[in-house]
Amino acid sequence: MTPRALVEQLAATIDGHRWEDLPALLHPDFSCRLVHTGETFDRDTWVRLNAEYPGFERFELLDVVADGSRVASRAHVTGTTAGERQHFEVAGFVSVRDGLVAELTEVWADVDQSAPEGTRPQ
Repeated sequence: MTPRALVEQLAATIDGHRWEDLPALLHPDFSCRLVHTGETFDRDTWVRLNAEYPGFERFELLDVVADGSRVASRAHVTGTTAGERQHFEVAGFVSVRDGLVAELTEVWADVDQSAPEGTRPQ
């Protein structure tokens, strides 16, 4: 499987809530770094984080760019918290080794934020 196809399969597996299939896509030495919190997870804890995340609904892959063993992606994520629908955008940066996702860096952002006052041209 190409690195691009691997990331597409990873996204489809997450979107399908197929948590039992997720470890097979991840290298035994897998690590994921969440930039916004500074946390790092190994394979088992990252799978568990995704499987147990409260209110998670959809992971829609919107864009993928691959170059050799490196892949960048952008996705839209939806979930529900306290009865409210939430929307997020996530950029993922993947390194593939031995045909598996070895490293993942995720950059999460809330959707529908307003730019700070005075930061945009009139």
